[in-house]
Amino acid sequence: MDYRVTHRTTYRYLHEVSQSQHILHLAPRGTSGQVVKDATITVTPTPVRRTPRLDYFGNSAEWLALLEPHMTLDILAESLVAVTAPPVRNLNGALPWEDVRLMLEAPRDAVAIDAAEYLFDSPSIYFRSDLASYALKSFTPRRSVLAAAHELMARVHKDFRYDTTVTDVSTPVDRVFEIRAGVCQDLAHVMIACLRAIGVPARYVSGYLLTMPPPGRPRLVGADASHAWLAAWCPPIGWIDLDPTNNIIPGDGHVTVAWGRDYSDVAPINGLMVGGGEHVIEVGVDVVPV
Repeated sequence: MDYRVTHRTTYRYLHEVSQSQHILHLAPRGTSGQVVKDATITVTPTPVRRTPRLDYFGNSAEWLALLEPHMTLDILAESLVAVTAPPVRNLNGALPWEDVRLMLEAPRDAVAIDAAEYLFDSPSIYFRSDLASYALKSFTPRRSVLAAAHELMARVHKDFRYDTTVTDVSTPVDRVFEIRAGVCQDLAHVMIACLRAIGVPARYVSGYLLTMPPPGRPRLVGADASHAWLAAWCPPIGWIDLDPTNNIIPGDGHVTVAWGRDYSDVAPINGLMVGGGEHVIEVGVDVVPV
């Protein structure tokens, strides 16, 4: 499937901003199942400096510096991507989860060393709740790590309510686990925390969902907005994406933008400003099949 993705973010400030600097993660990344055919980002007012780069995780990022006083900031990201659905996976085709954990006690090859980076607490994923006990209900002895993670995804989907009114980007994992509610970012963070708590690497994935569902299929939660899910390391298969918000393994209806340890690594727009005071943010996302 080819998609044209449009993501517009507009900041409206109460007072004039004299200068600001921002880091953007808005251009999709190429993967084994995704080809980026075109990606442009238009910024108004025009930044005095723009520096594109790959970040530590290999994501496409861009640093902006605006020195012109402004009352609004408009950032329009437009992309054309081709997405191929991943092959159907045998849930029992991965190693037992205990073997995966054992592999990472002293990782020897580059792939395992890279996976081990996603085992630890990160800026947005740290917790005191007994998430290990919650995860172990699915991770029974000698069970395939993929089969267990797939069941855990279904349980998070069932046990947690999708609610846009009870959390924000700073809500800690412990709070989400306590109230059993949140948005896609929160559900991804909770499931990542559960996996890390028992020694299974998991990373945060940001992206988009297809806006209009195929005929006969229900509309997925999270359309018309940035979406988030996670990937679990399931050797020898590799990294497998899991979407607990919708209880599915992402296919050709998910567009990947970036991945990292958690939301803080791949926030669509992050930065600082001088002045501005209170402000409002307007965000609009469209994912349209070409």
